[in-house]
Amino acid sequence: MPAVMTAEELSRFMKEVFAQVADDFAVDEVGEGTLTMRLLTQDRHLRPGGTISGPSMFALADVSAYLATLAMIGPQALAVTTNCSIDFMRKPKAGVDLVAEARLLKLGKQLSVTDVMLYSSGMAEPVARATLTYAIPPRKAA
Repeated sequence: MPAVMTAEELSRFMKEVFAQVADDFAVDEVGEGTLTMRLLTQDRHLRPGGTISGPSMFALADVSAYLATLAMIGPQALAVTTNCSIDFMRKPKAGVDLVAEARLLKLGKQLSVTDVMLYSSGMAEPVARATLTYAIPPRKAA
């Protein structure tokens, strides 16, 4: 199934419904059930020791799963995270963007399941892996 929203449309949607954090993220590419995006890291995303914080990494994983789902079903602001499991594997580099590669594993009428790999920009090995489940709200009758 081809995507129904482009990277530009997803970015506009984020600015409309999540203006408070939209400028932290950039959508790079949308494919069939895939999405690549990045956290535009700044000092506020760092933890003591100068590495990207776990909550910032979680935010990127969560937003990428959300947008990967919406790319396939269209804009539904009320889709919500119902489950997340994240493994932090390596220390991310400070001073570079964090990149998410999201892949939908299942897209149903009520749930989507997404696998997300996180990388420090320029680093071959992943820094984290997350699996997220999203609840999709029922479509309203026309």
